[in-house]
Amino acid sequence: MGIIIRFFQVVFLLASLGLSSAALAQNSDQTGLDYTLWEATATRADDAIAAGRASDVALENLRSQLVAWRDGFTAAQDQNAPQIDSLRAQIAALGPVPEDGLEAEEIAARRQQLNDRLAATRAPVQTAEAARSRADALIDQIDSIILTRSTDELLSLGPTPVNPALWGGALNDLIESGTSVVHEFTNAWESPVQQAETKASFLPVSVLTVLGLVLLLRGRRWSERLALWLQSHNQIAWRWLLGFVVSLGQVALPVFGLSALVVAIYLTGLVGLAGDTILQVIPGAGMIFFAASWVGVRVFPRKAGDLNYLNLSAQQRTEGRLYAASLGLLIALTTVLVALADFENWPSETRVVLIFPMLLLVALMVSRIGQLLVAHYKNEMKDLDEGIPNYRCRMLRLMGRAAMFVAIGGGILAAIGYFQAGSQLVFPAAGTLGLLGFVLILQRLISEIWVLLSGRGEEARDTLVPVLAGFLLTLGAMPLLALIWGMRPATLSEYWATFLQGVPLGETRISPTVFISLAVIFSIGYMLTKLMQGALRNTILPKTNLDAGGQNAIVSGTGYIGIFLAALIAITGAGIDLSALAIVAGALSVGIGFGLQNIVSNFVSGIILLIERPIAEGDWIEVSGQSGTVKSISVRSTRIQTFDRADVIVPNADLISGVVMNMTKGNLTGRIIVPVGVAYGSDTRKIEGILREIAEAHPLVVMNPPPGVIFKGFGADSMDFEIRAILRDINFGLGVRSEMNHQIAERFALEGIEIPFAQRDIWLRNPEALNGSAGQGEQQTPPVVTTADDIDRDLIDTADEADSGGDAR
Repeated sequence: MGIIIRFFQVVFLLASLGLSSAALAQNSDQTGLDYTLWEATATRADDAIAAGRASDVALENLRSQLVAWRDGFTAAQDQNAPQIDSLRAQIAALGPVPEDGLEAEEIAARRQQLNDRLAATRAPVQTAEAARSRADALIDQIDSIILTRSTDELLSLGPTPVNPALWGGALNDLIESGTSVVHEFTNAWESPVQQAETKASFLPVSVLTVLGLVLLLRGRRWSERLALWLQSHNQIAWRWLLGFVVSLGQVALPVFGLSALVVAIYLTGLVGLAGDTILQVIPGAGMIFFAASWVGVRVFPRKAGDLNYLNLSAQQRTEGRLYAASLGLLIALTTVLVALADFENWPSETRVVLIFPMLLLVALMVSRIGQLLVAHYKNEMKDLDEGIPNYRCRMLRLMGRAAMFVAIGGGILAAIGYFQAGSQLVFPAAGTLGLLGFVLILQRLISEIWVLLSGRGEEARDTLVPVLAGFLLTLGAMPLLALIWGMRPATLSEYWATFLQGVPLGETRISPTVFISLAVIFSIGYMLTKLMQGALRNTILPKTNLDAGGQNAIVSGTGYIGIFLAALIAITGAGIDLSALAIVAGALSVGIGFGLQNIVSNFVSGIILLIERPIAEGDWIEVSGQSGTVKSISVRSTRIQTFDRADVIVPNADLISGVVMNMTKGNLTGRIIVPVGVAYGSDTRKIEGILREIAEAHPLVVMNPPPGVIFKGFGADSMDFEIRAILRDINFGLGVRSEMNHQIAERFALEGIEIPFAQRDIWLRNPEALNGSAGQGEQQTPPVVTTADDIDRDLIDTADEADSGGDAR
């Protein structure tokens, strides 16, 4: 039953971790170790391990001593490190020993002197390394013994609690224990001296009794009503947080009341040894009950609304509160019963028979809460029109089914005689459900705090920060979950120490401290880079003559250089040896040469674009058949926005290796060409003058050089002219061309100038094929037909099909 106490007193683990860290810091400061005392401790550990008769408590105490010694040896391994590095550097400076062994006497003497000093300096380190290895071996052996005992205890078949022959003896033991407590009180009261002392303390006993009863009976109800009143009006974050703080009184006030009653009983002086054993665990047991009730009220609230963590009906929430409170009460009673059994030294048969009913009831409550979790999933499925519930909902269903399975399996194992195995399933399952409820409450608390701090309203609950905080909170609950399911605090402390030591990377050890230093230094460098970019963008560069593209190139280049320097300084400042990354860099270069060559090519091309600036943001370019305005140039690609408002992502390598047409490079002026065709017989000089007037009249056409009109030549259907004009802003070229065409059409209509359209003369040979008389040998004169472009093409196709030998020209 130690799992119950271990679950509800997990705070002691944090204290032990703190003590371990303090011991490690203390050992790291010491300059010498008493190896004689260590030898005595190690010999005692060897004897205890060889005998195998020491209790688990004795082995745990011995293990803690070995861990303290090992921490000291670990710290001693780092002693003289600067001196050792200096001596090695001096020896390396002398160069290698010649292959023939012939070396100058002065250099040989110096080399021998340095080697002797190095050996003497490394001697304490080597001694510490050997002692640490021995301590590690002893700790591993103790862990193996304790693990073997725990496994044997779990798998051992003991007395079955359903055997009626054991009930009578167990009941007699319980009655005798209760009678002994009563006898202690009555025997103490029979003493006149004790009566006088009890009467003398009547006033404080009365005050504490009244205060304790009031807090115990009414404190929880007062706190709950006040919390509900604060949170029922609206869902403002500060009101919810205030209600949450007030709701903690549902645990604190009755526990204080219970503690006051215990103190009042102690003040009477009537408490004996058995009574003292029970009174010592009553406050903790009461806290278990009231904490479980508080979690039940928070997870299964009385009123529906935003406070709900689970999608349950009002009846199901009422059942959830009842099951949670019952679970807390059963575990509290079991804790008191276990304490009494340890004091009275009950036999295993009595323990099994008396605790088994509690175990069955706890299993029942666990199973019922598991059914509520499954009901939550079913209710979510009903409310969803399509799709599947989210990951959290599916995990709750899985936990609910696992809780039901574990509860049933644990009860069956305990009933057939594997009582320890059944207890290690049922009670940890109850603890897991309690931890789950507590994590849900803390996640909601973090969300409300973030809503209050961010000032973004209700939408802040679904942002990234609360989600990440909930994820970290879940990770933080993993050690507690491991303790609940039977992991020894010493084992967890061992994992924590290993985590703090980090992992070796070449000559460097990557530890959380190194990682935090790396993150802090890089963050500072990154922020300084952003500040520098902001100063350049808003203060310095606007006062220069650089264009917008050049300013953006300088700002972007500053960002890349700043981030690179920040990463380099962070790695160096954290103490990471860059030479240790040589192998990784070599392997990475191979990967770059094959799989990442396109990415690297685009990256280098992006740097070239920022330096040479053949294009800049705002330029109108045409590349790979895409035409548009450059919106942004990143290190890998360039974003172009077409005139259809579509974004085109162009790899930078295409801009460097391909042909790029920049319409606005250097300035916005550009030339447009407007083709015009007129009918034959028109006055070409007059047409040239009209077109020149139209071009010169447009406000965007520059006069230096002036627009020109070119008579290109004689086309098949028209005489072809062109207006060639330079615009002040080529970005308006399409609109200018359209406006000129409108004016040309209007002026030609006023001047009576014809804009021709294409005409064709078609001559048909064997026209008799049109009326089907070719087969009768009728002779007809083939006519010549002249039509416009809108002639009926079906007629021509019919003639061609009828006379495959016809020749149309």
